[in-house]
Amino acid sequence: METKRIIYYNDELNDDHAGTNIKVKKHIDKNYKYISKNIFYKIITFIFYRLIATPIAFVYSKLFKRIKFENKKVLKPFKKIGYFVYANHTNQFSDVFSPHMIIFPQKLYTIVHADNVSLPVLGDATKMLGAIPIPTKIDGTRNFINAIEKRVLQGHAVLIYPEAHIWPYYTGIRPYNSTSFRYPVKFREPSFCFTTTYQQGKSKKKPKIVIYVDGPFYPDLSLDLKAQQEKLRNEIFETMKLRSRNSNYEMIKYIKKEEN
Repeated sequence: METKRIIYYNDELNDDHAGTNIKVKKHIDKNYKYISKNIFYKIITFIFYRLIATPIAFVYSKLFKRIKFENKKVLKPFKKIGYFVYANHTNQFSDVFSPHMIIFPQKLYTIVHADNVSLPVLGDATKMLGAIPIPTKIDGTRNFINAIEKRVLQGHAVLIYPEAHIWPYYTGIRPYNSTSFRYPVKFREPSFCFTTTYQQGKSKKKPKIVIYVDGPFYPDLSLDLKAQQEKLRNEIFETMKLRSRNSNYEMIKYIKKEEN
């Protein structure tokens, strides 16, 4: 592997190396409207999502970056069924555009941190792209869960980044807990995982991006709810770890800081 630069980290669970430094300016509480009933807003959202964002995603993923999608065929029987997707978080732009191309023509919704919808104009655009922000106040939880349920029942896919934070070009799978796996358990829906890998291509300066699709994974209904979450988390985590071994180009090396 050819190493370009080194990033030192303290905590695999909480360190964020995206470099955006966005501070939360909007509180997501019971008054936040996850789903608008305004017909004009719906029309604008459709135009933005289908006629602007989708072509941009295609150009970026297929023409500019030439990202390769492996094993997409497993999604074919689920084109009209809602499901959950878990993915590693390693690329600020590819993580936005590529999942839309993988599940096209289904619509994708993404569970995000509140800071993603905090910026003026850009925050609204992010929401139109399908962002479902996590509540910053406990009284917003019910509307948040209801929004997820409605999108899944409508036959859409809901994307989750269980690692939570972006580590650019990271070639492994960082540890994550089972919290986000309560959604497929609660709604008894299938799950898939998208694993982004970085492989040696023709260019020696930049890796080739290959994304693997795996699933479906189902909750084990013979277990209690907590055990279902843990088992589903472990199955997806181990699958992603196995796929990540296909990475053979280390653009950035991550080293944990010494405690002393």
